Amino acid sequence: MRWTSVLPLCLVIALAACGGGQRDRAGPEPAAAGPVVAPNFGDADPVDWKGRAPSSYPVHGIDTSRWQGAVDWRLARANGVSFGFLKATEGGDILDPAFKANWRAARAAGVPVGAYHFWYHCRPAAEQARWFIRHVPRSPDALPPVLDMEWTPFSPTCTLRPAPETIRREAKIFLDALEAHYGQRPIIYSAPDFFDANQMWRLGNYDFWLRSVAAHPRDVYAGRHWTFWQYTGTGLVPGVAGKADINVFAGSEAAWRDWLVQSSHR
Repeated sequence: MRWTSVLPLCLVIALAACGGGQRDRAGPEPAAAGPVVAPNFGDADPVDWKGRAPSSYPVHGIDTSRWQGAVDWRLARANGVSFGFLKATEGGDILDPAFKANWRAARAAGVPVGAYHFWYHCRPAAEQARWFIRHVPRSPDALPPVLDMEWTPFSPTCTLRPAPETIRREAKIFLDALEAHYGQRPIIYSAPDFFDANQMWRLGNYDFWLRSVAAHPRDVYAGRHWTFWQYTGTGLVPGVAGKADINVFAGSEAAWRDWLVQSSHR
């Protein structure tokens, strides 16, 4: 399904108001983010990094979905997980069954977490934004919401590859709706082929979370700005059963704390 009209401002406001009274009722308020702990992680398929390796960055975290099962967030926190991104929604009708439990448990363990939405290329942006807003609470200490945009060649229902202009236009509708509702500028997650083909940097001044599992992002993304780097999908993290996606934040511990303040709700 193609969605080609530009979303009027009034519709963005209406989307933001959808579920506008919803606050975080998913569990107790966590303590402020504690000190950064050096990561105690392994990797089932390690890389011989050329140049700057992920281990040179002090702030590490994970992203999870139903496929990681129940995460022991306290154990993960004690072993260096300083943040988490949790899959919440997909398209306009899928809610990750592990989201609510992960949201509650991570926050109770003092791990800063945010939610991400997996984009479905066969559904209008407005519908997808409404679905995410319906299920993800507004919490003053949550990380910004994330839009995960990738190609989906193995999807059983949608392998559509819209034109770059359509991709960016739809993304902007979604991003504007979330920013209006949550009072935070969203993060954009992408992989090299999608990022390049659709010139995602043209969306503007967003924090990017980029996947690069064999080389530093500056080499893979031609020096483009990034805030989070997903450097492996085969990580071994205490508290996570099986293999985990591991990420780093782009700066120092002090920069991390500054970013947490700057990206908080307005």
